[in-house]
Amino acid sequence: MSDENALRADAQKNRELILSAAEELFLEKGAGVPLEEVAKRAGVGIGTLYRRFPTREALLAATSNERFLSLAETSRARDPDLTAGDSVRAYLEELARNTSTYQSLAASIGTVIQCGTPGCNAITAEGHRLLQRGQEAGSIRRDVTYEDFIYVVTAISIAIENDGSSKSRIEHLVDLFLNGISLKGSAND
Repeated sequence: MSDENALRADAQKNRELILSAAEELFLEKGAGVPLEEVAKRAGVGIGTLYRRFPTREALLAATSNERFLSLAETSRARDPDLTAGDSVRAYLEELARNTSTYQSLAASIGTVIQCGTPGCNAITAEGHRLLQRGQEAGSIRRDVTYEDFIYVVTAISIAIENDGSSKSRIEHLVDLFLNGISLKGSAND
């Protein structure tokens, strides 16, 4: 039994080493850093990395887990104080900022948030809740989906990354998107 527990402790230690190395390298070099480099910095073999994180997106989701949990918690906490539209706006702005944490993360955020980590599940559930709230309040068109939110966050994050704009530009781009999905701006009015 003690050998089994030691193995579990060792596996947990390797996981933590991989996550720490990945966080450092993703911040330094972006989300596209070779996973072999992550394994090397963590002091583990590439097979160990892939046993813990079978895809790059799974590793990105794991390194983003706490940020995503915090984003969802913050969104829920401020929600009673904001209109439905303002809650959606704040959520999209924060998700775009989080997507810009690592260079090149934006290109795969749609896949990353489907990885099933607690953080990914939390931001997805919160996004769906805010979308439904906005639609029920009549501030967001009924044909808008959560996937539309992700496409827009991806586009905004890639645009900010590619043109070297300040992250403060995120607010403006989210505003442009929201004006496009607003019932007020709809051709159906």
